[in-house]
Amino acid sequence: MTRMEWRNCGLWELRPLLHLLLPLCVHWMAQEMPVSVITDVTTDALCPGQSTCSEAIYLSGLQQTIVGVFKMVAIPLLGQLADEYGRKPLLLLTVSATIIPFALLAINQSKEFVYAYYVISTISYIICQGSIFCIAIAYAADVIDESKRAAAFSWITGLLSASHVLGNVLALVLPEKYVYLVSAILLIFCPAYMQFFLVETVEPAPRSDQESSCLTKVVKVIDKRYKAMWDAGLIVFSSPTLRGISFVSFFYELGMSGISAVLFYYLKAVFGFKKNQYSEILLVVGVGSIFSQILVLPLLNPFVGEKVILCTALLASIAYALFYGLAWASWVPYLSASFGVIYVLVSPSTYTIISKASSMNNQGKAQGFIAGVESIASFLSPLAMSPLTSWFLSSDAPFNCKGFSIIVSSICMMISLCFACLLNTEKRSNNDKEEDVETPLLSERIMDPHPPGMFEELHWVHDDRGVLTLLDV
Repeated sequence: MTRMEWRNCGLWELRPLLHLLLPLCVHWMAQEMPVSVITDVTTDALCPGQSTCSEAIYLSGLQQTIVGVFKMVAIPLLGQLADEYGRKPLLLLTVSATIIPFALLAINQSKEFVYAYYVISTISYIICQGSIFCIAIAYAADVIDESKRAAAFSWITGLLSASHVLGNVLALVLPEKYVYLVSAILLIFCPAYMQFFLVETVEPAPRSDQESSCLTKVVKVIDKRYKAMWDAGLIVFSSPTLRGISFVSFFYELGMSGISAVLFYYLKAVFGFKKNQYSEILLVVGVGSIFSQILVLPLLNPFVGEKVILCTALLASIAYALFYGLAWASWVPYLSASFGVIYVLVSPSTYTIISKASSMNNQGKAQGFIAGVESIASFLSPLAMSPLTSWFLSSDAPFNCKGFSIIVSSICMMISLCFACLLNTEKRSNNDKEEDVETPLLSERIMDPHPPGMFEELHWVHDDRGVLTLLDV
């Protein structure tokens, strides 16, 4: 490949992100490894010798509900803190959160340890689930020009899929008892690497209250957080594009998180699937999504735009849900999984739309607020999906349709598609309006958080509107 071809495909833009993406890829790989194992581990611990375990379904749903409730506050809060105090400390916090729960199951997989795992992993997921990608996208927006973000974001999500594939391959070849041990070791590597090599892109806000009392500091922090979260909401809802994409994200997450919460328990009960079958299904999605995100999206986006890609991906997600819900043979889940090659494009197209509709100073707030909207959906979904799935898998079901709850989830994604079709993806036309609702904290920030020379081959300039722009040298 020539240098110009590397630039056009988007990979050239990832140069400043090397020390971010390397540990994140390891982190995503380590997190994906236990996905195909946790269903068997939980079922064997709570319902030994049974293929269906209502207690496991309800426990998984309860965890997702609790995480969703607290993520509504946690993700926007972490996004704001990343804007104010820097990306690096928040990334270190979030990538470290999953080490302890995974280490627990590496030590023991008894009933007591499984319960302890769910308690501690619930806390860790509140901190890291969704927020890692949110902060990583904000970090990327700091160093990548707006016109090239779509290609760069597609590469990032493609690397996420590649990491998931490697994680599933490791889970497939490793004995079940070693999966959590290897995962925990890899998770420890990530924050250690970031601590030594990751470069900060935001200069922390100056602190003027060093001599304040502890109580005064707490009151100030709460007041600042409330105002900042309120202003983040104003930023999103004052923009038609951000407001529209928030509805798209809400209904898509409402359907997809419901499916994710119960899918493996459904497949285990109906078709007797185990770790190897789960890994194979995840590999089908992962391998295909690498191709679609790294090659297809960067090539198609300049011609059709993010909106067309988003609508196509949502159509694929509807087909994905319907085939799972109506699965009549053990090969149908593999067919359904193949639609993942297309529906994975929902995420990069959504990130790009949000990024283009947000000013540079509001990247973390906008991404974090809409991630918080998704978390509302992720806690509402299990409230219906867990009892509905358990009911239709039992002998008391009103009619014979074991995947009825998954079919219901597809309706949510149809609503999301309707909002996506109405979406206006034009670039923001009034930066002043967005700055009027900027959090008061930003007036105390150093408005040029990217001093020249931070990255050797990048040059930062302010255009005639005062917007910080990245130029290639």
